[in-house]
Parts: sequence; C-alpha cells; structure tokens
Amino acid sequence: MNLSYWEYKTWFSNIDFAVIGSGIVGLSCALSLRKKYPQSKIVVFERGMLPSGASTKNAGFACFGSISEFLEDLKIHFEGEVLQLVKSRVEGLKLLRQNLGDHQLDYQEYGGYELFTKEDSELFENCRSKMDSINELLKPIFKTEVFSERENHFKFQNIQPKLIYSAFEGQIDTGKMMLGLIKKAFEENILILNCSEITNISDNGESVSLQINSSEEISLKKVFIATNGFAKQFLDEDVKPARAQVLITKPIEKLHIKGTFHLDKGFYYFRNVDNRILFGGGRNLDFKSEETSEMELTQLVQNKLEELLKTVIIPNQPFEIDRRWSGIMGMGKHKKPIVKIVSNNVFCGVRLGGMGVAIGSSIGKQLADLIN
Repeated sequence: MNLSYWEYKTWFSNIDFAVIGSGIVGLSCALSLRKKYPQSKIVVFERGMLPSGASTKNAGFACFGSISEFLEDLKIHFEGEVLQLVKSRVEGLKLLRQNLGDHQLDYQEYGGYELFTKEDSELFENCRSKMDSINELLKPIFKTEVFSERENHFKFQNIQPKLIYSAFEGQIDTGKMMLGLIKKAFEENILILNCSEITNISDNGESVSLQINSSEEISLKKVFIATNGFAKQFLDEDVKPARAQVLITKPIEKLHIKGTFHLDKGFYYFRNVDNRILFGGGRNLDFKSEETSEMELTQLVQNKLEELLKTVIIPNQPFEIDRRWSGIMGMGKHKKPIVKIVSNNVFCGVRLGGMGVAIGSSIGKQLADLIN
C-alpha cells in the first residue's frame, strides 16, 4: 500500500476498535461502540466499494418467517428455541426502526403472504392444519393470531386456492437503510475505509495485528468480525456462505401486487418495488453450487425465476428484466446467530441465517456489548 506518514497517522494509527464489514451488523456494532466509548477511535474496514455481503443486495423484507419456515425450524429446534428466534427478529426490527426511523427506511407494513404451487398441496394442507398451533406458539410475542387464510386477490396462477397471510410483515428500501447507517456513522466520527480487505488477523494478547490487502500490517486494540457469509476466512465456526440470486423487472403498468410474498418454504420471495417485481431465491435448486462466496449468476436459478414469473406471479403479463445480481448470506446447521468472544481481543457476530434486516441491528449491539 505504501502509506504516507499522513495516511498512516490519520487513518491507521491509535485505533481502539476495528470493525470488519460495513454491513448492517458492522455499522450497528460501530454505532453501539461509539455510545459506550465516546472518545474512542473506531475504524470500519470494508473490502468492497459498497458492503460486500447482502446488506445492500437483499430484497428488503422486514419479516420474521413464514408458516412453512416455522414448521421446518421445528424439525431441528425446540419450540422454545424457535420462539426465541422469532422474538429476536421482532426486537431487531424494532431496534432498526428506532435507530433510523420509518421515513429513512421507507418502512411500509402491507403484510406478508405465503403461496403454494399446485404441486405443493401436501405442504399447503400441512400448514393449514398446523396454523392454530403455530398461532398459539407465537401468541406470547404478538398477543394475537399471526397467520390466517386469504383469498388469491393477486391473480396468481397455478397455485393452491388460498394464501396464508400475516399482518405483521413489512418492507423497507434497502439502499436507504444502508445510506442512513453510513450517514450516522460519519456523524459519529466513525471512519469507514472501503476497498480495504483484511487478509489476516493475529491476536497477540495485548493487541491485534491486521493485514490489509495482503500488504500493510497495522496494530490496534480490539477487532469485531461482522463479515457474516465471509466469516469462514477468519473463524472456525458453523457458518457457510449461501448465495442468493435476485432479479428485478422494468416497471409494469397497473401492477396489482402489494406486500411481501414467500414461496416454497421461503426459498423464493418477491415484492413490488417501484411498480417492478423484485424476485429472488432458488438456492434450493442446487444447494452445493450456491454454497459459495462468488457473486455470480447461474442459468439454472435465473431461468427458474423467470419461469415462475411467467407461470405463477404475473402470468399473461409481458415483462422485461432490468437487473440481476447476487448477495452472500451466512448459514449454518442451526439458525441461532454466533455472537461470541473469539480470543482476548477478537469478537464475532455472524451467521444471520438470511434474516439480516430483521436481526442485524441487535446482533451489532450484542457484538459491541461483548466487551466491558
């Protein structure tokens, strides 16, 4: 890097807290540290021009899970664990809205719907039969019934006759959210260094050494890892990258879809954004191939997304694709996030399980709270 004296002195020396990753968790952690340590020097290192994982690439779902997702979760988690997961998502969304405000987020609460294809009749009937028990399970959090049946007023085709509805789901503008967090960080004198990839972390007991872009090495006091899907580079934990592929159409006249929508146990998701359909998912078509940190697109997934647009979501409606992209989530065998002390001076908050919008703010705060 060949840093000048001025560059080193201003940006890279006397750092109290380094945060790796400038996504929701990383910036929330930095802002929480600022509240606790108002005089400290906090630097956020980001390897990309913008946050590299999923924070600026997600679909903007302010949600806590569909009924079919809950039934899947109950196969591997106890009821109390599932309830705690939902509670953390609800509390995390509340914290995000408090921190940035609904106007900055462009938060809208239109409710969420789950639809089931004709081939998913068994899953549909199972969800219907378990609706009362799931509502009873969630009542301590929401104080009322969460899920109910609704008619298909959206003209979806080739699906089961009813949709399962939740009034508590909302949506945000992902770009405005991250812009709001970045503005707050600058206002709080938190430095964000983009295109600064941390390639090695070494805890020396009294301090930590960071290697930047495989060349410059700096020393500082504490490090917080908030890289989620890229965490395997630094941590020996149960967290793997999980790529999510997305597309968005050009504007569609008289688009009648309003709300957030889930399909196939949450593996597909779509919504109306600026009279366009934003549609993502398909990781379940080939889990192994999508267990990658490469931000590429595949014909398998993209073709399936277009097929479902044509046959289910907006049948008999011409459309053009405007953009396609992918983001990297952090998944594991269990959905509980990993927030822990890694060594004397290194801490991590990773494995958000595809719920970064919902829990990112609270995980960032929990990460900052690991130090006294």
